Amino acid sequence: MILSRVKPAVGAGSSDQQGSSKQTPSLEDFLQRRDYNGAITILEFDQSSGRGNEMTNYWLGYCAFHLGDHQRALTVYQSLPPSDDVAVNLACCYFFLGMYPQSEKILDSAPSSRLKTRLLFHLAHKLGDEKKLMEHHQHLQDVIEDQLSLASIHYLRSHYQEAIDIYKRILLDNREYLALNVYVALCYYKLDYYDVSQEVLAVYLQKYPDSAIAINLKACNHFRLYNGKAAEAEIKTLMDQSSASFSFGHDLIRHNIVVFRGGVAALQVLPPLVDVIPEARLNLVIYHLKQEEYKEAFMLVKDLEPSVPQEYILKGVVNVAIGQETGSREHIKVAQQFFHLVGSSASECDTIPGRQCMASSFFLQRQFDDVMLYLSSIKSYYCNDDAFNFNYAQAKAALGHFKEAEDIFLMVQNEKLHNDYVYISHLARCYIMSGKPQSAWELYLKMETSADSFSLLQVIANDCYRMGQFWHAAKAFDMLERLDPSPEYWEGKRGACAGVFQLIISGKQPKELLPDVIQLLRNTANPQVETIIWTMKRWAKDNKINV
Repeated sequence: MILSRVKPAVGAGSSDQQGSSKQTPSLEDFLQRRDYNGAITILEFDQSSGRGNEMTNYWLGYCAFHLGDHQRALTVYQSLPPSDDVAVNLACCYFFLGMYPQSEKILDSAPSSRLKTRLLFHLAHKLGDEKKLMEHHQHLQDVIEDQLSLASIHYLRSHYQEAIDIYKRILLDNREYLALNVYVALCYYKLDYYDVSQEVLAVYLQKYPDSAIAINLKACNHFRLYNGKAAEAEIKTLMDQSSASFSFGHDLIRHNIVVFRGGVAALQVLPPLVDVIPEARLNLVIYHLKQEEYKEAFMLVKDLEPSVPQEYILKGVVNVAIGQETGSREHIKVAQQFFHLVGSSASECDTIPGRQCMASSFFLQRQFDDVMLYLSSIKSYYCNDDAFNFNYAQAKAALGHFKEAEDIFLMVQNEKLHNDYVYISHLARCYIMSGKPQSAWELYLKMETSADSFSLLQVIANDCYRMGQFWHAAKAFDMLERLDPSPEYWEGKRGACAGVFQLIISGKQPKELLPDVIQLLRNTANPQVETIIWTMKRWAKDNKINV
């Protein structure tokens, strides 16, 4: 929002100093270069030398506002005599300070103007008043300022294509409005078209290579297209300038550096920025999730009312994590609803995150046919993504496609996932269903004794038994019986040993295995054991097998 569109020719010197005016920049020079720090220096010098007047304060407020120092701008405007312009300018300062009720209140006394209408339009969005939003929307005119305001609301409501259409329409008739290319590039960035965003952004950077917003966006594109190191290299020059000409971008740069470095110094940098930069809260939540600090993540989103897809998605992920950690079906249900809301929305249904959300929603409902439909449509984008492959393989296994699931599980490289019981148990089941019980048994042997290893034994024992892989079923039931002398494990071992014996008799298992089967049976102090062993030994004697 432009607070003043009149730029008086304020020179740095009087007519008798014209000889030196070529060397001393004027206020107008600084304003044209967007060097608001330089402009403020001149204005403060005028004040200290007694040449300041009311107009000097107006310009101080203007420069402070455009420098991003909205608190100082507010203080300056509060010191000025009340007027219609001052009232609207104060409302703009309150708005950018996040003091929306105060901004709305001061506008009540301001006369009607296009700037007031635009500000009320934005306030309605910030305050979540849809009725007023539509009302003020009706008062917008087909003029550039109003259309830019409408485009920004489209952007804030994640209607990126609608915003692009407005910006491009304005650019057709106003090619000199180069800054609109930055806005278009931002929209393409939000739509995940990072290469297109770079191309559009280059138009502006060619003219203004020192733009903080443009350099930052270029770095973000590099982060998405390449990696954090490439992004940090792009933003390095901006980091050097951030304390001078671009002090308003200092917090944003610090925030993004944390992201580019994979969360390094997140707890030092992000907490103070949570209420300053919207993404800071989300990235701090992501940091806590990666550290498995689910309660801390939940506290950050507990009172967050989602308004954009990223917020819905992240709140859904946190609820899933809490639900799985505590066994809360209520949290799982909330997560499922958030995912479905994003995935079924008109703006997200055909995007990659939207399809992931629909897959997640169906996953939580155990509707794996639908999960497969959505994950298959985006798998080419995630062929080397461990988290995607982990979920994709689980869905395959749930549908009984065990060989395909096995191959996908084996593509996972993350060591932490390799040690996750869900991964191990699913891979073991895939091995068994694919006729590789020994591979499943080896997964068990690598585990330390724990509740998870006991559960895996149960999986191996029961699945191998069902698949007729009786030798490995017998070994698993034998281990279970040693750990818990329950009658059901003896019954399972007895049946599995009888199954192995039958396979030996039919020639489907080697005869040399019989002594091992007898040894397993001797591990049980049950009266039935001797009868079973006697039968096996008699058969062995008849067939000249040494047991």
